[in-house]
Amino acid sequence: MVREAAQLIARAKRIVLAEFQTAHGADLKCKTFADQATLARNSDLLLVFGGDGTMLRVVRETIGSGTPILGINLGRLGFLTVVSSKDIADCLEKLWRNDFVIESRPLMEARGECKGRPILMSAFNDIVISRGAVSRLIELQVSVNGQSLTNFRGDGLIVSSPSGSTAYSLSAGGPIVSPGAEVFAITPICAHALSNRAVIININSIVQVKLLSQAMETIMSADGQIQGNLAAGDVVTIRRSRRMARLMMPGETSFFETVRHKLHWRGSSV
Repeated sequence: MVREAAQLIARAKRIVLAEFQTAHGADLKCKTFADQATLARNSDLLLVFGGDGTMLRVVRETIGSGTPILGINLGRLGFLTVVSSKDIADCLEKLWRNDFVIESRPLMEARGECKGRPILMSAFNDIVISRGAVSRLIELQVSVNGQSLTNFRGDGLIVSSPSGSTAYSLSAGGPIVSPGAEVFAITPICAHALSNRAVIININSIVQVKLLSQAMETIMSADGQIQGNLAAGDVVTIRRSRRMARLMMPGETSFFETVRHKLHWRGSSV
């Protein structure tokens, strides 16, 4: 698929660039760059072949470049990789006709300490604080804009962006959020209290999470990448990042059609 896309781009008299390992693996004869960040700074558009995990990695590694990213789905579900691999030729033709939109999606950031070590992480989908390997509850004290929300007891907590609502948060019973909604979702993971449900807050809110549990392994991760272990009393502050990710979508792309298709909803009359 990568070779096919490169041939189509060259045939349209556009310049093909690639990250070195990708070019080597696909046997591309083009100019290469050592890493994705450098490639992004020298490109007008990044094509990413894979699933949503690949997209998340590329977003993290190219933060600040401003280069739009178009995801070609080679995975199983793919809410971020919106173009099917079999439609790559049609998609590129639409790009040449300027039949596309660029969506700016908010990123998240988390600051705090992990056992005395300062930590700063960025995420596209979600920040997750969860128990370790031992199947015992952890307790998290959560506040929003300085106001106490509640103490969650369970397997952990997810704070997700609009883009991340269809990821881990959805599996944990959280709501599906339109990417254009200016909100975060706070979703408990296997909460001990059945009354604990996901809470929707303004995207400009500041969420503080304090670990209350003693002697329990507790992990903090960003987009599924483990960043560190928390100790009792550690506080993590989660807020909207000043940086954005830019995703390119074919002109006719519909988030709701994607949801219906990916989740196999059959109740729609469409």
